[in-house]
Amino acid sequence: MADRAPEAPLLRTVAMPADTNASGAIFGGWILSQMDLAGGTFAARRSRGRVVTGSIEAMRFLHAVSVGDEVSCYCSLDRADDESLTVKIETWSQSRDGDDAEKVTEGLFTYVPVDDAGKPRGFRRG
Repeated sequence: MADRAPEAPLLRTVAMPADTNASGAIFGGWILSQMDLAGGTFAARRSRGRVVTGSIEAMRFLHAVSVGDEVSCYCSLDRADDESLTVKIETWSQSRDGDDAEKVTEGLFTYVPVDDAGKPRGFRRG
């Protein structure tokens, strides 16, 4: 595990009370959706067009997120081929009054570039 978050997040938001589960912690599905938003933006930029989420693998939740925490998602290209690209996404949180951030989850998300009709179009490189 890295000691600190990467330089610039693709997405940054604040966890709010409406995002909690029955135990009062931030709902894992909310964190997953933030990751997918960040990864989809990253993949769309890389493929120069619309993408859809093809799969999520190797998802790990490491620490809980609390209401009021700043949540940041960092993306990097894991691999790409002619039909899809896989993005490594790390999510870090930082308490509102703290300086230290901690990684709370990570996963690999695969995105498929599609045309306007939603049909796979291949990966436009360059």
